[in-house]
Amino acid sequence: MIRTHKTLLIYPTKPVKISLFITLVLLTQLTIFAQDAPERISLWANHAPVGDGEFQEADATITVHRAAKPNGAAVIICPGGGYGGLVTGAEGHGIAQWLNGHGIMGVVLEYRLPNGKAFVPLLDAQRAIRTVRSRASQWGIDPKRIGIIGFSAGGHLASTAGTHFDAGNPKAKDSVEQVGCRPDFMILIYPVISMGEKGHAGSRVNLLGNDATAELMELFSNEKQITRDTPPAFLAHALDDQAVHPDHSRMFYEAAKANGVEAKYLELPSGGHGLDGYKGPMWDAWQLQSMEWLSSLKLIPAADAAQPK
Repeated sequence: MIRTHKTLLIYPTKPVKISLFITLVLLTQLTIFAQDAPERISLWANHAPVGDGEFQEADATITVHRAAKPNGAAVIICPGGGYGGLVTGAEGHGIAQWLNGHGIMGVVLEYRLPNGKAFVPLLDAQRAIRTVRSRASQWGIDPKRIGIIGFSAGGHLASTAGTHFDAGNPKAKDSVEQVGCRPDFMILIYPVISMGEKGHAGSRVNLLGNDATAELMELFSNEKQITRDTPPAFLAHALDDQAVHPDHSRMFYEAAKANGVEAKYLELPSGGHGLDGYKGPMWDAWQLQSMEWLSSLKLIPAADAAQPK
């Protein structure tokens, strides 16, 4: 490369060598771009389970955003949308870029909408965690530092994944299904938690249908599903949230502490649902404190919590 560069400086009129040099530069730039570009991955190859041994021609995907200076941690991102849509911008790819700035791989999950098939989003979240963990060595991440973050109904999905998990099936033919799906930590931002009396009606109907049984509502009221094996949780909620009452976060936090689970609850004085449109001091507060919390648990280095890279 050095000799070619010198030749170009001495003989700038030789088109063959100029063309070769430009080609090499372009190929190098394209290679770098390909390495940094987010990678979209199918989870089910259009043959997705719906529960009870049934399948549908549908798929879910993850989009992997790699950090420029990775520290080995990864987070599955569950956008909100009331289980009737997906807010993949501010609560998806925007969060992935923020995580990248702290050395963390961000993995945006575009989960299937349930339409009354209650287990569909959970199956997608579990598959996403298994997929990332199964590729930990390939992607240079620590299989014991894979967390999940969710917003609003995505927070319900993240907390469901954190309270409904297994160690994998060692007899499964699919190697991904052999891997455990327990997240190592949860970050829940203005989350829907309960499907009971204080539950968010829209999310409940979209997830469970109009005629949900008491047993199903109990199963998906995640404040009632916490055990001592539940992973650590960070929660943030505004006191003036009119869409999802802050009691959702409060109930989950209190149940976590009662079961000896490491948890932190950041009660924000204002911001409403969405925290002032994903900006401002309330938005900044949960981002800063969640990173400090991860650092305190030694899930990321202290230097990565303090300053975006």
